[in-house]
Amino acid sequence: MSSIRKYKPTDKMSHLITRNYSLISAMSRFGLPLGFGEKSVQDFCKEKGVDCNTFLAVVNFIEQEQYGSEYDPNEGTISVESLVNYLKQAHSFFLDFCLPNIRTRLCQALDQEPEKNDVTESILMFYDKYVEEVRRHMEYENKYVFKYVEQLIEKKKTGSYTIKCFAEKHDHIEQKLRELKNIIIKYYPQNSCNNLLNATLFDILNCEQDLDLHCKLEDQLFTPAVVKLETEVSK
Repeated sequence: MSSIRKYKPTDKMSHLITRNYSLISAMSRFGLPLGFGEKSVQDFCKEKGVDCNTFLAVVNFIEQEQYGSEYDPNEGTISVESLVNYLKQAHSFFLDFCLPNIRTRLCQALDQEPEKNDVTESILMFYDKYVEEVRRHMEYENKYVFKYVEQLIEKKKTGSYTIKCFAEKHDHIEQKLRELKNIIIKYYPQNSCNNLLNATLFDILNCEQDLDLHCKLEDQLFTPAVVKLETEVSK
């Protein structure tokens, strides 16, 4: 556990990405482009108007989750506003790019099969139901949870709703994607190697892991930060 590296403001941005390629997604959700040269994390974040502490909190959370370490939500100061914007961009990535792209590739892979059967015909139906579930989940957060937090930031009255209401009902939406992955791995009747399907399965595996990290971040980083904000606003 102690060997897990904690990224610092003075680290070069390029070192983060070469050490852990999955942090590219975190960068894009903060609106940080590539082409950072030899700039440090703090200099590049300042240049692009991104809260450096929040960015580091997210990338360190991702790093520690991937390597089996426990994240301390009290580490550093987090901008809740910056974190909400990050989560909104993550939702847009899943709903507008990642999941539709997987469906397109899945359709192409299934079209390569010469014979259709119960498994192949049910895969797309299963997938579409799953995407609709994800859309409902994320649109609820966009419409109600994030709006509530934005009102907190502006110190407006929010009624009886608290982030505890969200936390108690927050489910992890990657479960059905895991089920789809298992259906393909265990029961898909391939008579020959379908490279496109294998590539799509790889995309599904990556998406499953990304969604799992996303939900954990909402539970372990976002929720405690909002609880702290609620306390500050209620004083």
